[in-house]
Amino acid sequence: MHIAKHWKKSNLPFWPKKRSFIPKFNAGNAIRSYVPTMIFSSWLGTYADLILVEKKIYSFPVRPFPDTFKINIAFTLFLLPIMTAFFVYYAKKLKTTQRAMVVLSIGILMPLVERIAEKLGWFVHGNDWRYAYSLFGYILFMWVVWRFHLWHSTNSQIKE
Repeated sequence: MHIAKHWKKSNLPFWPKKRSFIPKFNAGNAIRSYVPTMIFSSWLGTYADLILVEKKIYSFPVRPFPDTFKINIAFTLFLLPIMTAFFVYYAKKLKTTQRAMVVLSIGILMPLVERIAEKLGWFVHGNDWRYAYSLFGYILFMWVVWRFHLWHSTNSQIKE
């Protein structure tokens, strides 16, 4: 077996060690980092929905367990936390201005998604509803979730 050594008289730099194309996944850090943020977003979305449905600002005609829950628990307990995990994962890789653009884009996109949900009969807004509420509401929601994630990551000393 031959081992190649760097020639002492060479001006060429050492070749860096090759890195794997597959990122290392540390399940412990992911659980400590993402799960609390996912739970927080679920909690925040659930309570916001409960308050706004009770005030008849909007409603969910199609929802799981309609006799038990006034809100769509499929959205607040499953879809919202999963989307939060994707958001946090990618937001961590972005610069502040890029992250702000993503949050703004989500804010712009969600009123369109709500209109589609209305046409499908999954969601009904009250008569006084303005779609600007959704735009600013989702921007505020994503900002609060991001700040919670940063706060939690800092306070739990997670290093990724």
